[in-house]
Amino acid sequence: MVCGAVPVLAFADASFRRYFRLRKAGKSFIAMDAPPGSEDCLPFVTIAEYLQAMQLTAPRVIEADIENGFLLLSDLGIEQYLERLQRRPALAESMYRDATDALLGMQKRGVEYQGSLPPYDEKLLAFELSLFRDWLCGTHLEFMFSAADEAQWQSCCELLVANATEQPQVFVHRDFHSRNLMVLKQDNPGILDFQDAVEGPFTYDLVSLLKDCYVSWPADKVREWALNFYAQLSEQTRELIDEKRFLRYFELMGVQRHLKAAGIFCRLCHRDGKAGYLADVPRALEYIIEVGPRYPELGFLTHLIGERILPHWDANR
Repeated sequence: MVCGAVPVLAFADASFRRYFRLRKAGKSFIAMDAPPGSEDCLPFVTIAEYLQAMQLTAPRVIEADIENGFLLLSDLGIEQYLERLQRRPALAESMYRDATDALLGMQKRGVEYQGSLPPYDEKLLAFELSLFRDWLCGTHLEFMFSAADEAQWQSCCELLVANATEQPQVFVHRDFHSRNLMVLKQDNPGILDFQDAVEGPFTYDLVSLLKDCYVSWPADKVREWALNFYAQLSEQTRELIDEKRFLRYFELMGVQRHLKAAGIFCRLCHRDGKAGYLADVPRALEYIIEVGPRYPELGFLTHLIGERILPHWDANR
């Protein structure tokens, strides 16, 4: 279909995948190169079909060579949400409204598909939390937990895992943020990087969107947007989960998400040679500092980040 088109590197992400743009006869396509030894592109194909069935905007798979890790995709354009938000922050209200509507649609219409996804279970949640201890504290900052630290760390982890697993479980994109959402002329947003979708807690993607590791907003605005999402949940859900409980789910889910992200950013630096992600660590950790005072049970974590990590972060970059 695109024979003779010259591929131009479009973008790469935190994985080993690469994406090339091909143009021919006035049309644009994206070629994904997912090295089979490092990536499996079958989940991408499967989740793309799910999202399209949910009437959401995702790349359409035109051709697939699963064995060799190549996909030919429709092109959702060149402008990320992040770029538009940075250039025109006054558009944030409408853009987040579109993204929240898409997220609600994913959760409501995803009921049919979520059972076929891997579970976001205790084992996976605990592993993600370990990335912070192992890669940020251990590898990057080169300090290890004492026995007392470890006991308090495990207590925090148990709280965060319980918070996630007791929530209503839905179709979770798992990386629903401004670098994976594209600005389109219609049917916003275009949704990318969905191949790691799981069945998991209903506040996870909302946290990814509103407490983004790449762009931040005032805490009162984040709360407003979160409560707008809550108001659009089913009456049955709101009867079971009041506003106070919802906000607790949301904020503690954010702590888990941001510990995981900070750990991954350090792993990307030390394992994969992608040091640029270290610049995003402080924002992720500052989200935790912001909510920490409301949760005394996270006192160890708040002190660890506020007193032992952030004050010395620049000196260890």
